[in-house]
Amino acid sequence: FRRFFRRIRSGDWITPDIFTKKQRIKGVVTTVGDADNFRLYHTPGIGWRWPIKFRSIPSKTKGELKDQTIHIRIAGVDAPEGAHFGRPAQPYAPEALAWLKNAIEGKTLYCRVIRRDQYSRIVRSDKFMAPSILSLEMLKAGWVTTYEQAGAEYGEWGKDEFLRIEAEAKAARRGMWKLGTSSETPAEYKRR
Repeated sequence: FRRFFRRIRSGDWITPDIFTKKQRIKGVVTTVGDADNFRLYHTPGIGWRWPIKFRSIPSKTKGELKDQTIHIRIAGVDAPEGAHFGRPAQPYAPEALAWLKNAIEGKTLYCRVIRRDQYSRIVRSDKFMAPSILSLEMLKAGWVTTYEQAGAEYGEWGKDEFLRIEAEAKAARRGMWKLGTSSETPAEYKRR
């Protein structure tokens, strides 16, 4: 019951044993924040899909679902920063956000939870839509960079694979690299 039918209401409900086991959780993406995080409405067990649908995801606004969803951070990548706290958005932030929204919003995802980050988001790594990996797909498309700050998680693929795919996107001038590699990275933008 606890694993397959009890709904995890928010990131606060994820217990240490779930992190230890690196348990997978299934849910529907309700909203996308910046292009490296999103909110997941946990949908365990049966009853969420046809033909036996007796449970449903609330159709509330973004703010009303905040306490009923899990805030997920995509492991291993850093996206261009959107406009926050009076600071302007980085170049390509709207395009990266649109790419991620188009790819996952409203879809069912399986997430392997790794740990909680400094902002109480749950860091995840797992298959996106079999056989692709969301963070690696974003790197291939050129909309994110490899996250290299303290506490970075890369899952089973490792940092070298992330850097290799980022280098391929830069060489092919995809996404935010279409004008070259001289632009400010999200990490440099945050430090500034």
